[in-house]
Amino acid sequence: METYTDTQLVSRAVADLSRQTRFPVVFGGLERDDGAVHVSAISGARTHSIEGLVVHAGRGLGGAAMIEKRPRLALEYRTARGITHDYDRAILGEGISTLLAVPIIVNGRSRGIVYCGSWTPGPVGDLVSRPAFRAADMVATELRVREEVERRVSAFAPSGAGLPAAAQEDLRESYAELRSIAASVSDAGLRDRIAAVERRLAAISRESSEPALTLEVSLSPRELDVLACCALGATNAEIATSLSLKEGTVKSYLQAAMAKLDASTRHAAVTKARRAGLLP
Repeated sequence: METYTDTQLVSRAVADLSRQTRFPVVFGGLERDDGAVHVSAISGARTHSIEGLVVHAGRGLGGAAMIEKRPRLALEYRTARGITHDYDRAILGEGISTLLAVPIIVNGRSRGIVYCGSWTPGPVGDLVSRPAFRAADMVATELRVREEVERRVSAFAPSGAGLPAAAQEDLRESYAELRSIAASVSDAGLRDRIAAVERRLAAISRESSEPALTLEVSLSPRELDVLACCALGATNAEIATSLSLKEGTVKSYLQAAMAKLDASTRHAAVTKARRAGLLP
């Protein structure tokens, strides 16, 4: 499974934001073990003054944004009040006049900062700042999903014996929830990585004593989504609400999955999908 490192994740976000924003300078980083944010990606800078910048909580514009858990803007950075000026050498060294700092919030905690800067002062409205908010949200979503996936996979690590019934049921609920998360994520790469974890969960759940069923069947993502919910005993109406689909659409996906699996009931379809390793 391809997984972005923290540095790669921030680099991708900064590169995307640099193409989307009107700010000429974009940079950012994530919190490390020392509790400080280390700027690891820079785009558009004319000097090297920002390179290696380390921002501590409560210090500078970005540190204030982290503590307050909200974006902070300095239209005239050099004379800005309400912030410390610990990092003037880096910011003013680049010639930045207007600076926007957006914290990356994961589960209620600031985990990093995305900065946008310009060399001349100017108004910053919603349209100008919105790409920075999206970039911070993208990084936060990736981190949140990654950490939740790692937590759930570690909780179901194989112990050499079949999982207890309660753990098996919890795993199936986790799998169905991951399917729901993947359906709501717009980033194709992130969806692919979630799908790879789902396959690991399905493999973990299979008991060694149960013979695998060999089927040359390929279910669509939505057919798997519906079957995963069926495995939890959800009705068509409940599945439709969970997946933001119409009830008739759910029925169509379910019928298609049953036909592919040569199953006459939804229960039989779930059983065959489990034995084939398609579901946990």
